[in-house]
Amino acid sequence: MIEARHLRVLRAVASTGSFSAAGRELGCTQPAVSQQMKALESSVGTPLLVRTGREMRLTQAGEALVRHAAGIIAGLTAAEEEVAAIAGLRAGRVRLVSFPSGSSTLVPTALAALRAAHPGTRVSLEEAEPPKSVELLREGDCDVALAFRYEGAPGAEEWDDLVVRPLLTDRLVALVPEEHRLARTQGAVAIGELARESWIAGCPRCRGQLVEVCEGAGFTPRIDFATDDYPAVVGLVGAGLGVAVLPQLAVESVRPRGVRTVALEPAVRREIVALTLPDLAQVPAVRATLDELARAGARQPASR
Repeated sequence: MIEARHLRVLRAVASTGSFSAAGRELGCTQPAVSQQMKALESSVGTPLLVRTGREMRLTQAGEALVRHAAGIIAGLTAAEEEVAAIAGLRAGRVRLVSFPSGSSTLVPTALAALRAAHPGTRVSLEEAEPPKSVELLREGDCDVALAFRYEGAPGAEEWDDLVVRPLLTDRLVALVPEEHRLARTQGAVAIGELARESWIAGCPRCRGQLVEVCEGAGFTPRIDFATDDYPAVVGLVGAGLGVAVLPQLAVESVRPRGVRTVALEPAVRREIVALTLPDLAQVPAVRATLDELARAGARQPASR
């Protein structure tokens, strides 16, 4: 294998005409130059220099290698500078995947702070709900995935192979129309008090959690409408078409007009996290993105 340091020595010998002059140019001894040239000739399997008295000239192979050396060394230098820029956060790219309510609450705050601190770091954003977002991470299609899981839900080990950065704990709340009998309730309401209501369900994972919580309280919710769009959920509740249960973070991602939020008992919470692969966690731009997401999570009202 040809090493870059050997190519630099070869170029110095070719330009100066001797080992001793090359040593002075490179800041090393003549024996060190001779040793590195022998190592390079051993690597390529053919002589590169011909010594004629006090002079030294390149063989045909030596001329070919010197001709390519300039481009190789220039490419390595450029690569070293680019890697140094990435390591120093003067450059870099992070591919982020987030679920919608995270995209509209956590992500803008985090990325604005990241850009202010490290303007050379670029972050792209795509939206996907877990478990799809986690699949994208494992398949190498993103570097950081925002995801969530409900407390007490099975499958806690599903992230064991990933680096998990907790961001906040998000509590589910009920949404009722402004004129609803429970709209002015102080304190928490047992979810069983909504058993006879028409329900508007959210995303598939939230929908499954709703059914599970309601069945735990002794009833099956009658779901008249289902939509993945949080503003649509709020609009349907505001129009008096039913009630809903949404994560607090989702409520904060829209302007809830015509509705009231009501705390629920028993409390249902979901853990919101940022996920990455162990090797990616060591990349400076990824680590900085995780740090800013954690700070954004700590500032969210849902985390208090």
